[in-house]
Amino acid sequence: MERSRPFDPKDFRQALGMFATGVTIVTAQAADGMPVGVTANSFNSVSLQPPLVLWSLARNARSLEAFRSAGHWNVHVLANDQEALSNRFARAGEDKFAGLALEAGLTPAPLLGGCSARFQCRTMFEYEGGDHVIFVGEVLDYDRSDRAPLLYVTGGYALATRVAGAVATKGCTASDCTPYSEDLLGYLLGRAHYQFLAGVRPMLDRHGLSEADFFVLALLGVREPLDAAEIAAHTAYTGIDVGPVLLRSLVARGLLQDQPGQCWTLSAEGRDALLHVLAAAKAVEADIAERLGGIGTAALRNLLKQFIAASDPGLPKLWSM
Repeated sequence: MERSRPFDPKDFRQALGMFATGVTIVTAQAADGMPVGVTANSFNSVSLQPPLVLWSLARNARSLEAFRSAGHWNVHVLANDQEALSNRFARAGEDKFAGLALEAGLTPAPLLGGCSARFQCRTMFEYEGGDHVIFVGEVLDYDRSDRAPLLYVTGGYALATRVAGAVATKGCTASDCTPYSEDLLGYLLGRAHYQFLAGVRPMLDRHGLSEADFFVLALLGVREPLDAAEIAAHTAYTGIDVGPVLLRSLVARGLLQDQPGQCWTLSAEGRDALLHVLAAAKAVEADIAERLGGIGTAALRNLLKQFIAASDPGLPKLWSM
């Protein structure tokens, strides 16, 4: 069947971009002994027995002849925190390997660390594929980790996450759904917050701390000294009145110290209480992260950051000095 209409190259590229792919860096050693590497999202499996994979490289790529003559190449499936590395190997005209620690592999091809998975290969076949050359390789060795992989979709980086099941209710049809359901973001965020806090509350109680007390101690644990107006600005989203009464109470209990200019800092006792609560929070976080797995945890952090950015009313930037 012939094509019914000519393709617009830009629109065709955007349509192809709807298919999410992993992001890889493929490396080899050129004939002159220099390392070469490119970012590619054309990687795919071909066969399990024998273990074969493929990837493609543009015919106008400057590294094409190096890969053709190398005979061996390594495919690195990038982890979600390796976006900068992907960008580095996607650019031309720089020493892409500068400052990188390479590991020993089976072949001379450079082997990068910190990836979700790695495949060390030797070229089996090479095919012409339009404006690309397709390399098919036999996998000589591989390794993998629990790091969440980096994805590429609709022209940008993304993270993978598994589809969640129901939390508390069964699915409903349009006729019997109420406006309030478990899919309401407010419900999901609120329930997640209080379930997380339930694991930390025993440590708060042990040190006689309310949530408001902890907000102030945690804030000053990141940046101090702060005056009353700065503390109020940073905690405005909580809806709790962090005013002079609360601050004087924390001073009277030995958790804060008042400084000249009506500024406050943590006391030794306040810092000790904060560290105990943070340790409890990290333990709860570690337990949840283990249940979610590396992929789910990375996706959750990413989505929460996006949600915060999208809903931020203009709060001060806590970690910006």
